[in-house]
Amino acid sequence: MIKNVLLVLLVLTGFSAQASVILQYHHVSAHTPAVTSVTPKQFQKQMEYLAKNAFNVVPLSEIVSAIKAKKTMPPKTVAITFDDGYQSIADVAHPILKQYHFPYTLFVAIEPIEKKYKNMMSWQQLIDLSKEGAEIANHSWAHEHLIRRQIDESKAQWLARIEKNIVKTEEKIKAGTGHNLKMLAYPYGEYNQDLENLMAKLGFVAFGQQSGAAGIYSQLEALPRFPVAGVYANLASLKVKLHSLNMPVLAQNNTNPELSNGDWRPKLILTLDMSDMDPNQMMCFIQGQGAKKPVWTAPNVMSIRAELDLPPGRSRYNCTAPSQKTGNYYWFSQPWVRPNDDGSWKKES
Repeated sequence: MIKNVLLVLLVLTGFSAQASVILQYHHVSAHTPAVTSVTPKQFQKQMEYLAKNAFNVVPLSEIVSAIKAKKTMPPKTVAITFDDGYQSIADVAHPILKQYHFPYTLFVAIEPIEKKYKNMMSWQQLIDLSKEGAEIANHSWAHEHLIRRQIDESKAQWLARIEKNIVKTEEKIKAGTGHNLKMLAYPYGEYNQDLENLMAKLGFVAFGQQSGAAGIYSQLEALPRFPVAGVYANLASLKVKLHSLNMPVLAQNNTNPELSNGDWRPKLILTLDMSDMDPNQMMCFIQGQGAKKPVWTAPNVMSIRAELDLPPGRSRYNCTAPSQKTGNYYWFSQPWVRPNDDGSWKKES
């Protein structure tokens, strides 16, 4: 899909693209699954690093407003987000964030709260945190795999169901906390082109779980976040991401993550503003298949394709290149989600 022509004009007129890093957390605990957790000690050190190095930590909604308005944010701008609303956020993360006066956003699903699932915050806790500056935003009604249709459900029926889901969730959050931010975090980071179109129709901005810095070159219905958990909770590697730049993608052949028709080796073609990058330094990484150099078909057009079929479930193509001016890394990630060969979905919790 070709990006808005306005982006090209901004580049030609010398517009300075802003980049903001959005961090995504789940649990802050030493006793929850490592793949979705940082320990309290790790979280404390990460927040201390932001404070000591004068990062501009702002509410997520402020970054969204800037991207919409094509405005430049201050250097080293960061937003902190949490998915699901686990109890450890209130008990452990909130006091640390309060210590540093850092705002943050909680993406919550309604059913886990109302059914009082284990280790989930209550409505009263969410209300209390919202009064102390936390933003409460949409994570769907029951944390569903939104792209998955029910048996014998038509596309129109599926879209109507998802629209009702998102609108109902937003209304519940507004009634409970007064917040109506129209920001959605896709559960599991799964979305497709139809969901992006639905978000635009509803006036929502949406966030995935693909890595990269957010800015004017990002899609408002699929903004990137850096997941911080497990092997990605290491402060040394996180420092590189905190200084990352918004990859200047001017055009892209395919923005739809949902794979179909047996095409399990999707080809990604990017047209880039190369004024601050050397094509020889661009490197891509295919999840599960390692590093791969892109193919350049023009001075500013590159392509990347998996050598092997992507497996059922979620995968990524990540591409990075250092800035010639600063040495910081431009960072772009394209998510993919593949069903099983029979059209069913991999069973996941």
